[in-house]
Amino acid sequence: MPTSAPSSPFRAALLWLLAALLMAATVIYQRRTGPTHPLRGTVSIQQKTIAYRLIRSEETVREARVALPDPGVPGTLVWRRFPTQEPWTRQSMVHETKDGKAELAGYLPKQPPAGKVEYAVELGASGSAQRIPAGDPIVLRYKGPVSTALLISHVSMMFLAVFIGLRAGLGALFGTTAPRRLMWITLGCLTLGGLILGPFVQKATFGAYWTGFPWGYDLTDNKTLLMWLAWALAALVAGLRPQARDGRGRLAVLAATLAMAVVYLIPHSMRGSQLDYSKVKAGTNATDAVVTGR
Repeated sequence: MPTSAPSSPFRAALLWLLAALLMAATVIYQRRTGPTHPLRGTVSIQQKTIAYRLIRSEETVREARVALPDPGVPGTLVWRRFPTQEPWTRQSMVHETKDGKAELAGYLPKQPPAGKVEYAVELGASGSAQRIPAGDPIVLRYKGPVSTALLISHVSMMFLAVFIGLRAGLGALFGTTAPRRLMWITLGCLTLGGLILGPFVQKATFGAYWTGFPWGYDLTDNKTLLMWLAWALAALVAGLRPQARDGRGRLAVLAATLAMAVVYLIPHSMRGSQLDYSKVKAGTNATDAVVTGR
């Protein structure tokens, strides 16, 4: 029975290091992209440059605090529920001190899970105020709270799957046989983190265990399903033991790794759950008025 060519400890360590660097790049990319991560930028007010970080996600248990470093001018928070054609609400922002820093803050009202609010900040006197952002308003989505233990377990399993999966792909690329042990570990992490823990996170945040195919169009759920199917197919093709001709197993692992890389290039939380306020207005319970793929 064929076995893989022996590899030096240095070569193995190099592949693990490369996998770790690629995973770190994935984590940074996921944190910097997507519609729920804070909007960052700068604005010049009275010859001062103010760096702001405006939130785009909040839990349903509290009002959303919109704050930026105090620019020394009045501020107005302009908002309405999204997506609606309701009149814009305008409310004055207040000067507060948080963690020893002077801030200008405003508060958006609590919304049900998957509810959204679009808002902007106007700095300065009415008629000559500077608007942040200059273009389309910021869309903020509300989500139910998730226990720390559940969230850490889910996120850890998903990133461990990425780490081990990338190492498996590198092993298939530079080795002579499919790295079966790493392949099965990756599939196990995806199963636990994505298909078992993931639905519990989804239930806590938006009230449904699964909103992807075939019941919905939630992109995050569908990405998880795509990754799992890719690694399940790789495991089916590669099998449990080395084969006489292992080319198909290596190609299957490489294809699964490529599928995982493509999935993680898509920003997190795109086309997710959204509360349809028109249904709520018509009398539908908020938990039954959530749509996906928006």
